[in-house]
Amino acid sequence: MDSALSRLLIHTGPPESCAVGVIMGGMNPESSSAPTESTHVTVVAKGAGLVFTWDADARIEVRDLGGEVVIEANAAGLRTLAGHLLVLAGDGVPDGAHLHLEDSNGLEDGSVGLVLERSDAE
Repeated sequence: MDSALSRLLIHTGPPESCAVGVIMGGMNPESSSAPTESTHVTVVAKGAGLVFTWDADARIEVRDLGGEVVIEANAAGLRTLAGHLLVLAGDGVPDGAHLHLEDSNGLEDGSVGLVLERSDAE
């Protein structure tokens, strides 16, 4: 398994409590950060099967500009992020389920980390 993908974490609970994740899929060796065409990452979190999919040629960069965060992506990257959010918004997904994206495992090199988390608490 590619060492870059091995850092992808899908976890339930607060992001700061993450220690391990469940990994499946592969990375595109020609591109340092974009997963291969139609890569699927599947995990079962408290009985809910979560499948995260990357569109072919997805490019996503996250920059921290101090007072704001910029997420810059091509069309495939935007579809990929939208899909990740829809997975987390799905019925039966537990509160606190989240996905960590970092440079070299879904984000462009040099990107700051991005955590997409479901929080149903008011």
